[in-house]
Amino acid sequence: MILVASFLVFAATLGVLFYEGSKKTVALTLNGKETVIKTHADTIQDIFDELKISLRSEDYVFPTTNTKVKNNLAIVWKPAKQVQIVKDNEKKTVWTTAETVAELLKQQNIVLNAHDQISPGTQETIKGRMDVAIKKAMPLTLVDGGHQKQVWSTSATVADFLKQQGIKLNNLDRVEPSLTETVMENAVINVIRVEKVTDVVEEPVQFAVVTKKDTQLEKGKQKVVTEGQQGLISKNFEVILENGKEKSRKLISEKKVRDKQDKVVTMGTKELVAQVSRGEVSASKEFYVSSTAYTASCNGCSGHTATGINLLANPGAKVIAVDPSVIPLGTKVYVEGYGYAVAADTGGAIRGYKIDVFFPSNSEAYRWGAHKVKIKILK
Repeated sequence: MILVASFLVFAATLGVLFYEGSKKTVALTLNGKETVIKTHADTIQDIFDELKISLRSEDYVFPTTNTKVKNNLAIVWKPAKQVQIVKDNEKKTVWTTAETVAELLKQQNIVLNAHDQISPGTQETIKGRMDVAIKKAMPLTLVDGGHQKQVWSTSATVADFLKQQGIKLNNLDRVEPSLTETVMENAVINVIRVEKVTDVVEEPVQFAVVTKKDTQLEKGKQKVVTEGQQGLISKNFEVILENGKEKSRKLISEKKVRDKQDKVVTMGTKELVAQVSRGEVSASKEFYVSSTAYTASCNGCSGHTATGINLLANPGAKVIAVDPSVIPLGTKVYVEGYGYAVAADTGGAIRGYKIDVFFPSNSEAYRWGAHKVKIKILK
C-alpha cells in the first residue's frame, strides 16, 4: 500500500511538473502595465478569455486575437475609452485608443484652425468618459464707431462676441444686431457710438428798414436818419452724435444777447413828379428792353414808388420801374404800347435792360404779360 501510494504521489507530481513545464511564456502589456504569464491557450483570444477580459471591437490588440500563441510572445492591449465630443453644440460619443486629445482629433479627421477653441487642450491625456468641447471660429465683420475690420469668433451671442473682442459699450451706444442675438457666420456686428453734447450758437437778428416821408426833402432822394444794427440771440442745442456725425439737435434754451436797432430812412416828397404829357420833346435815344407789369398791391409792394409817388392814391399815373444804372430815376420815357411815362420806381428783379410797367388793376397787368418793347428816352 505504501509503495502504491508513493507511486501515485510521484506520478501526480511528475504530471504537474510536466503540465506546468509545457506552458508557453507570454509577455502581456495590458493598458500600459507589463506582466508575464504562462499559458496553454491556443490563441490570443483564448488568453483574454482565461483572464476574463472582454474585448471591444474598438480596442487595440497586437498581434490580432486569432494569432497562435507561441513561447515568448509579446501581446499589447489598449482598451478603448469612451469620449464625448461636443462640436458647435452637436454631441457625438466615440470609443478611442488615442493617448492624447490631438491623437483623438486626428482619428476623427477633425482639423482645427488657429482661431478655434478646444477644451481640454490638445496635449491632454485621454481619460474615460471625458468631454472634449470644440468651438469652431467664424469669420465676422466688426464695425466699431464706423471703423471696419475682419475678425474671427467662437462666441454664441453678440454680447459674448463683444466681450471676447474687449469692446466696452457706453450708456448711449447701441449695437446692431441686438446683444441677445445669435452670432451667425459672416455676420456684420455694428457698434454705433452715440454721444450727447451741447452746442451754443449765436444767431443774428435782422433789423427792419423803416421808411418815413420827408416833405422838406426833394422827391427821389433819401436820407438815413438812424443806421440799423443787427440783434444777437444765443441758442443752446442738445446735439446727438452717432459715430461723430450729427443725427439730431433740439433747442434747449435761448437768450437775447443784444437788441436789434431798426434802420430809419426818410424819403423826399417835395415836388411830386407829374405825369408826362404827350407834348414832350422828341426822343434822344431809343432801344429795346424786356418788359413785365405790376400793380400797387402786388406781393411785397408798398404802394409807393422808390421816388415817393403814392400809386394807390394815383392809379392813373404812368410809371415804370427801371435799373437806375441804365435809366436814371426821374427820366421821362415813351414806351411802345404803353405811352409816355416816368422812370420813378425800382425793383429787386429789375436789372439791366429790363422795365416793369405800372397798371392800376391786375387784369391789365396780366394782359400786358412779359415781352420785348421799344423804349425812347426823352430829352
